[in-house]
Amino acid sequence: MSKMKTTLTLFLTMMKIGLFTFGGGYAMLALLENEFVSKRGWMEKEEFLDMVAIAESTPGPIAINSATYIGYKMAGVLGSASATIAVCIPSFVIIYLISLFFDAFLSLTLVANAFRGIQACVVYLIFSAGYKMLKGIEKTPLSIVIFIVVMICLIAFSVFAVSFSTVFYVLICGAVGVFAYLLSRLVKRKEAGK
Repeated sequence: MSKMKTTLTLFLTMMKIGLFTFGGGYAMLALLENEFVSKRGWMEKEEFLDMVAIAESTPGPIAINSATYIGYKMAGVLGSASATIAVCIPSFVIIYLISLFFDAFLSLTLVANAFRGIQACVVYLIFSAGYKMLKGIEKTPLSIVIFIVVMICLIAFSVFAVSFSTVFYVLICGAVGVFAYLLSRLVKRKEAGK
């Protein structure tokens, strides 16, 4: 496939994802996985999980970071710019149109009921994406321990109303992963040296 055709495909795919996803980046993960891994085969499941981890760890919305990553992977800088712009256009247009008629828009009963329905769908989409990612992660003792500790902390901090940013979870878990990797390399070197 030519670079221009790839760029156009990226643009249209990301425009569709931006247009039909409600609830932010986490709700978008299921759709991203379906498009990138299952439908188009642009990346393997393992690479998708790595992309999500990178997109979550870097500043900015996860959807935009994911679009930038896949765009660059598929078509370089032009693909990256194209995918990033395409995922932003629908949200920008919709929010702009809503802002023109904001007061009248919110007073409509139909709109209020639609938002309640969308909220229920968003909860499902986030849960579904999290469950699929959990199934796809390699089950090592370290990953299981990290998952359990993070879940306990999330629940405990929510129950006791402790303010703890998710950024710290990502940074701490990343540091633990790097430490475990360096430790395993050190052990392997010592074993090779004997």
